[in-house]
Amino acid sequence: MMQIVFDCERMKYTNTGLFSYCLHLGLKLKEHSNPYQEQISFFTPSQLLGIFGVDAKYIAQHSLQKFLMPSLNGYSIWHSTYQGSHYLPIRNKNIRVVLTIHDLNFIYEEDKTEQKKKSYLQSLQQNINRSAAIVCISEYCRNDVVNYCELNNKPVFVIHNGTNTLESPLLLRTSYQPRKKFLFAIGTVNRKKNFHVLLPLLVRNNDMELLIAGKPDDPDYVNYINFSARKMGIEENVRVLGPISEPEKSWYFQNCYAFTFPSLAEGFGLPVAEAMSVGKPVFLSNRTALPEIGRDVAFYFPDFDGDGMQKIFHDGMQQYTSLCMSERIKRRSGDFCWNKAAREYINIYHSV
Repeated sequence: MMQIVFDCERMKYTNTGLFSYCLHLGLKLKEHSNPYQEQISFFTPSQLLGIFGVDAKYIAQHSLQKFLMPSLNGYSIWHSTYQGSHYLPIRNKNIRVVLTIHDLNFIYEEDKTEQKKKSYLQSLQQNINRSAAIVCISEYCRNDVVNYCELNNKPVFVIHNGTNTLESPLLLRTSYQPRKKFLFAIGTVNRKKNFHVLLPLLVRNNDMELLIAGKPDDPDYVNYINFSARKMGIEENVRVLGPISEPEKSWYFQNCYAFTFPSLAEGFGLPVAEAMSVGKPVFLSNRTALPEIGRDVAFYFPDFDGDGMQKIFHDGMQQYTSLCMSERIKRRSGDFCWNKAAREYINIYHSV
C-alpha cells in the first residue's frame, strides 16, 4: 500500500487559484485512488479539516512545521502542490517528493529586481533538488523550468489543470447586479493581471460594464483602476467586486457578454478554461501560457493600445456570432479535465 501525502497548505488562502487547484485535484485523487494500492492523506490547515470528506485521512498543518515536520513514518510520497513551499520532508530521504510548478511568472515581472528574481530561483531550485519528479501545468511553464532551472535528469511532466464545473449560478442579495451587458474578468487584482487596459473598451461602448472579481492583492492598483475610470468618465460602468462566492462566480461567467483576461504572465490561466466551459467569447493577452490554453478559439490582444484592442474586440465579437463559436469553445474546454489530471498524477506517484 502506497501512502501519499497531498499538500494542501496553500488552501489557507481562499478565493485563489491554488485553493481551487488543491480542492478539485484533491477530490479527484480521492475518487480515483485504488484503496488496495494507494491511500491519500491531506496535509490541510486545521480550519479545513473535513473539506475532502469525513472519511478522508488528514494531517493537520500549522506554521511550526516549516521547522519541524510531523512524523511521516510509513509514507512514501509527498506531493508538494506549490513550488515555493516551505513544507517538505527534508530529513526523511525515504519519502519521494513530487513537485508541481505552476509558473515562473516572477521572471517576467518588471517591478522585481534581478536580485529578487535570483532569490526566488534559488528557493525554487532547492525544492527541485529535493524532488524525484517535476510536474508543470503547461508546456510554457515546462519550457521556463527547463531554461531557468537545473533539473539534473529528473523527469519533467506536463499535466494541464482541469476545468472547474460552473454549477448553481446565483446572485445573493448583497451581490452586484449588472445593469447592462458586461465584460467579466477574475483573478487576484494586481498589476500583473493588467485589468486596467480594458477600460478604454468601455469608452466607445457606453452600453457595457466591466466587472472585475478577485482578491484585491494591491490596494494601490485598485485605486489606480478606479482613478483611471473616473478620468475617462466611465466610473459608473466599472465595478471592482472583490472576492466572490462560487455561485456568484458561476452566475457572472454564465451571463457575461464576454470574458476578458489581459494578464501579463500565467502558468495556465484557470479562469480562461472556466469561461470556455460555458462557451463564452474569450479575449486574452498573447503572453506566456494563455495562447496554449485558448488556442484558436480565443481572441488575442498583441499589445494594449486602446484603438487596437477596440478593433480586436469588435471583430472578435462579430466572428463569435457569425461563426456560432460557442460549441467549439466548449469542446476546447473539455480538453481540461480533473479526472484525467488525477489519473496522470497517480501514475507519476507510482513511477517515482
